[in-house]
Amino acid sequence: MLTVAAVVLAYLIGSISFAVVVSRVMGLTDPRTYGSKNPGATNVLRSGNKAAAILTLLGDGAKGYVAVWLVQKFGPAYNVGNGAVAMAALAVFIGHLYPVFFRFKGGKGVATALGVLLAIEPGLGLAVLASWLLVAVFFRYSSLAALVAAVLAPLFYVFGHDVAWDADPRIGTAIALMSLLLIFRHRENIAKLMAGKESKIGSKKKA
Repeated sequence: MLTVAAVVLAYLIGSISFAVVVSRVMGLTDPRTYGSKNPGATNVLRSGNKAAAILTLLGDGAKGYVAVWLVQKFGPAYNVGNGAVAMAALAVFIGHLYPVFFRFKGGKGVATALGVLLAIEPGLGLAVLASWLLVAVFFRYSSLAALVAAVLAPLFYVFGHDVAWDADPRIGTAIALMSLLLIFRHRENIAKLMAGKESKIGSKKKA
């Protein structure tokens, strides 16, 4: 029952869409109505308000981190281990993708996934972040950077076993599933990248 409660709580935390909340608080246009219509930091940046984009990024990342950290912190006292951590990680990510508070229409999960990875293993999260930054800086496509990071995340986790951390198959499976879901959520971006029509980082919304 405690594991179920942790999973439900993680999903509800993930369902908080900071792109929508921050935009409303700051009096900005709903990010679901312009650009890619994705409630995420990259699309909020297209509004021209960098502060809102940064707050969205931090909020979406923080909820992924907090959901996993809560289980890691308090779980052992109730004999709740890595299995619950893995399920909470996946639940908060799914909550972001399909938020119950916003008619199950959420973002693509990049920042939330990063928060989850940082909580699971800080070194893993930093390695994935570095991969994202390298691709984003050189190619200026947020979606391409996210796709590369999604592919590398489970590989980093597996190959980092006994080198930088002790990998757990259950957590590894959760990371792999998050990567697959993230790639699936970027299917339209993949098509645009192949057609040369994908928007670059920092491009403004159309009037």
